[in-house]
Amino acid sequence: MTLRNPIQLLLCVILILLGLEALGQNQRQKALEQQRLEILKEIESINALLFDTKDQKTSLLTQVQSLDQKIKSRERLIRLTNQQANYLTREINSNLNTIDQLQEELKNLKEDYAEMIRQSYKSKSEQSRLMFILSSENFLQAYKRLQYMKQYSQFRRAQGLEIEERKKALRELNELLLRQKAEKEKLVQESRLAKTRLDQERKDQDRLLAELKRDERTYTAQIQDRQREARRIEKEIDRLIKEAIAAANKARGKSEKIATFELTPEAEALAADFKNNKGRLIWPVAKGRVITPFGKRRHPQFPNVTQDHNGVEIITEKRADARAVFAGEVLQIQQLKGANKAVYVRHGNYITIYNNLVEVNVKKGQRVYAKQSLGTVFTHPKTGQTLLKFFVYQNTQKLNPADWIYKM
Repeated sequence: MTLRNPIQLLLCVILILLGLEALGQNQRQKALEQQRLEILKEIESINALLFDTKDQKTSLLTQVQSLDQKIKSRERLIRLTNQQANYLTREINSNLNTIDQLQEELKNLKEDYAEMIRQSYKSKSEQSRLMFILSSENFLQAYKRLQYMKQYSQFRRAQGLEIEERKKALRELNELLLRQKAEKEKLVQESRLAKTRLDQERKDQDRLLAELKRDERTYTAQIQDRQREARRIEKEIDRLIKEAIAAANKARGKSEKIATFELTPEAEALAADFKNNKGRLIWPVAKGRVITPFGKRRHPQFPNVTQDHNGVEIITEKRADARAVFAGEVLQIQQLKGANKAVYVRHGNYITIYNNLVEVNVKKGQRVYAKQSLGTVFTHPKTGQTLLKFFVYQNTQKLNPADWIYKM
């Protein structure tokens, strides 16, 4: 009987380790499922924002770019779904091994218990127990035999309970396996369906790309015209920021030639707060997707064409509000020649710019808070697309908005 406590301790350790492993597996599976749901939501967003203009005469180039984003998201979904299915396969195999171990333990326990019952049956009568005690050589031996019988009886009860626990653990593990197998089959079916849709989208893309290639010169010219217009607007933005810095410094009695804002203690605190929230700022629209990223890159459909953008273009819903990503003060409201309005919000020595607004809800010098509506984003009457052009600057330095906005 002295081995009982060490055995119980070992079993407890094994159960704890299995519990921790199961917890880790569950958390990993939950993380993968969360990622999968986010990609599904992303595809839903693409359908809503990029393909909700089917009644409009969207350009072939716009259709190709929209489909390209959808294909990339679909490919990510398939990779993640396969990763989930493979993870479940490993988990199922691990649980099958655990079931084998539990069944072996249960078999041994039953054999031990059966042997105990047989031994107990041989001496089950009250007369046998009494004679076992009375045949003792002295009182101390009789006492020890009595204690032994009590411990033996307790051990039998504990052994019976342990068998029931093993049976319960096996039942629960078998139920878990059934759920895991059903979940895996569901993921496999979803992956097959996603692959079918992906194949069709790739065929559609190939067809559209063939049409583009037939008139590549025209579309290349369109891209270059858009790039020149973007360059013109960005130069205007750069000029206005320099003028705003000079005016702000002059108002404080500082040199107008300094290319950075001379900050008050309050402005320094605001700038520090803005910087500390890098990567956590809200989106400048409630719902949107980046369709033109920051920086220089080759055009995805025409590799000979290079694009360079100081900000990002975000497609959003019709009549969407542009909203302040952080607290600050309206530095300027600009009506760009040949373009829509832009609102500049200053956050110390940082500036966020919200361009392509058809209506503006704020005034120059007005203090604004995060999520406050600044104006309504313009919807193009021909393409049906609602695009916000968003920029982040530190003084005159252009920054990548994706580094500042949460999950951009």
